[in-house]
Amino acid sequence: MTVTKDHIGGLVFLCFSVAYGYYANQIVLFPGDEYEPFHARTLPTALAGLGILFSVCQLVTASRASHDRLSLSGYDFILVGKLLLLMVVFALSLEWVGFLIATALFLCGGYWLLGERRPKILLLASVPFAVGFWFVLTQLLDIYLAPGRVFSTIIGG
Repeated sequence: MTVTKDHIGGLVFLCFSVAYGYYANQIVLFPGDEYEPFHARTLPTALAGLGILFSVCQLVTASRASHDRLSLSGYDFILVGKLLLLMVVFALSLEWVGFLIATALFLCGGYWLLGERRPKILLLASVPFAVGFWFVLTQLLDIYLAPGRVFSTIIGG
C-alpha cells in the first residue's frame, strides 16, 4: 500500500477525533443531566463522531496514485519547531503577563518568524486582533481572563 499525504492527514485527524471523543465523555455532568436530551457532553461527542466519520471517509477515498506519494522535501521543519517553541512560550507566559500582552507578543513573534520584519506591520497585524479577541472573550462572552501575575502584584501591592 502506498502511503500518501491524504492517508497521513486522515490518520492524524482520526487519532485526534478519537482522543477528543474520549475526553468529551469524561466531562462531568450535573446530577440528573444524564437524562436530558442536550447536556455538556452532547456537542463535543457529536463533533468527535463527525470527526471520526470524516476522517474515515478521507482514508477510504484517499488517492493511491504514485505521484501523490509522501515527500518530505521542501518542508521547513526548523521553522515548524520554532513556531511550536513559540507556542510553548506563549502558554507559559499567559500566567505571568496575561492574555492580552501574551497574545500580542505571540502574534508578533509568529509573524516575525514567518518573515515579516517591519515593526509597524507587526504591531498593526497583532495588537488589534489581540485586543478584539480579548474584547469578545471578556466583554461579550463574559469570560474572566486573569491580568497576569506581574500586573496583579503591581496593582495589588
